[in-house]
Amino acid sequence: MKTKLHKILSIAAFSLLIPSQSLLAAEVPLDRIIAVVNDGIVMESEFQQRMGIVKEQLSARNTRIPPDNVLAKQVLNRLVLESIQKQLAEQQGIRISESQLNAALANIATKNGLSLEQFREALIAEGRDYNAAREQIRDEMLLNSVQQNMVNRRIRVSEQELENFLNSVDGKSQISAEYSLGHILIAIPSQASPEIIQKAERKANDVYKKLQNGADFAETAVEFSNAPNALKGGDLGWRKATELPEALSDAVRKLDIGAFNKPVRSPGGFHILLLKDKRGGEVQLVEQRLVSHILIKPSEIRTPAQAQRQINQLHQRIQQGESFADLAKEFSDDPASGSEGGSLGWTQDGQMVPEFEQVMNNTPINGVSTPFESRFGWHILTVLDKRTQDMGEEMQENRARAAIRKRKFNEELSTWLREIHSQAYIEIKE
Repeated sequence: MKTKLHKILSIAAFSLLIPSQSLLAAEVPLDRIIAVVNDGIVMESEFQQRMGIVKEQLSARNTRIPPDNVLAKQVLNRLVLESIQKQLAEQQGIRISESQLNAALANIATKNGLSLEQFREALIAEGRDYNAAREQIRDEMLLNSVQQNMVNRRIRVSEQELENFLNSVDGKSQISAEYSLGHILIAIPSQASPEIIQKAERKANDVYKKLQNGADFAETAVEFSNAPNALKGGDLGWRKATELPEALSDAVRKLDIGAFNKPVRSPGGFHILLLKDKRGGEVQLVEQRLVSHILIKPSEIRTPAQAQRQINQLHQRIQQGESFADLAKEFSDDPASGSEGGSLGWTQDGQMVPEFEQVMNNTPINGVSTPFESRFGWHILTVLDKRTQDMGEEMQENRARAAIRKRKFNEELSTWLREIHSQAYIEIKE
């Protein structure tokens, strides 16, 4: 079970282990302030607990634990930086709601084949505090939100950088089309006789006819395929054409979504591919919605409960016939769209946070959603129109920009952390 939990935490990308009951029990009852950080403080108990957690983490990885004086300096510096970032989050109204936290926990559990309740039980069985786990995950999500918010606005991608990337071998590889594929293989043994090859070809053609007559591809793969993924219904996942043998890459490029090819011969046998979906590439038809929204954010003068009450009141006024655009101009906390009557323009999946996209995709044209929450605050949205647009070239550029920004992010993050540390008031108590 311990190995499984370590996997869970690594998938979640959390850099610290959740404290065990034994570590919590070892806390010193007398406490003192060991550092003042702007308007915040770091306590001795917090420092000692983190020291224990880091030592436990290093031991779990079979990594040599440095001397206490070296480790203590690293841990205290980490706690100071976290305090600065949490204060920035509070100043900017960034928070992690219960619904966001629950969704993150459920996602961690699902990726590891567990239900949320099983995840909770697994933590408890390891002697760990589930509530402490929740709050640690909330803190990690909060720090990530602050970093994404502050660092991404500092990153710029020039047109020359974009052009150079698009023309590079690496760039072409990253933005080329990807295919979601099903696969059936009728294998041929090495040094097979002509009779065996003909028999395999007849079998492949028989399977192809079954598919043409409406047989389910996954069920057919389980029954007839000799490939290692047969028991997964022949699912190959997402592949670029360049990752396939040449004969198969040529075949898949000619397929429409939902179609399958006639058996194709390779040295290993006869292959049938089903194109389930496609993303990227030169032509990409995308469904877009013309969306407007109203955002009400919690702040220093507005509690989360007050923000929810206000969005409910605005929703009621819209239902009673008041203009969505006029209310957005007057009340929305999104200055860019608010001045335009709430307009976000033509919007597609991948541009907004998941909570927003889910509501957007379920709202009919000219419909108004009920209030919903994201990490930015409370929203109401309306969908004014819908269209299908070829976004191939634009999506290639967007993916290229994203790849360049990702490359720059870690370097810029290190620079930003040094800056906020140097600008903060920090007093270390002896």
